[in-house]
Amino acid sequence: MKYAFLIPLAIAALATTAYAQTRIYRCGNTYTNDATEAQAKHCKLMEGGNITVVQGTRVNNSSAVRVATAPQAAAPGPRVDADGQRARDSDARQILESELKKAEARQGELVREYNNGEPEMLGPEHRNHQKYLDRVAELKTSIARNENDIAGIKRELGRFPASK
Repeated sequence: MKYAFLIPLAIAALATTAYAQTRIYRCGNTYTNDATEAQAKHCKLMEGGNITVVQGTRVNNSSAVRVATAPQAAAPGPRVDADGQRARDSDARQILESELKKAEARQGELVREYNNGEPEMLGPEHRNHQKYLDRVAELKTSIARNENDIAGIKRELGRFPASK
């Protein structure tokens, strides 16, 4: 009676192996264990190791990303008349021009402060030279970043028709 609890485990193991011994048929990209369905569809019997099939999820058509094959295939948005589009372009151009002026002014300040790689030392930098070197490196990267910003704004401005 000492090992009486093993009897249910042995029965469960035999039932599991008997269940795992069912024949599996492959019908193209699908699998079945129904013999009548397999014969009707002329499926092939799978032999060998265990087969694990994980069901994939279906894409919901309402939230699916649609890829446009041609520019005309894109869903049309609300139409804007020519005058409205010109007004939008003009506003966007004015915003970009003001941003360009700000970026160029900031660039001038940074270049003056950088002083060809030798900016003036500030109070705590007299005692700690590493702080000075860190500030010089920050100025240099700020100048490079600002130059890239200016180039990007100029590229965007180039995409708009010239203002009258």
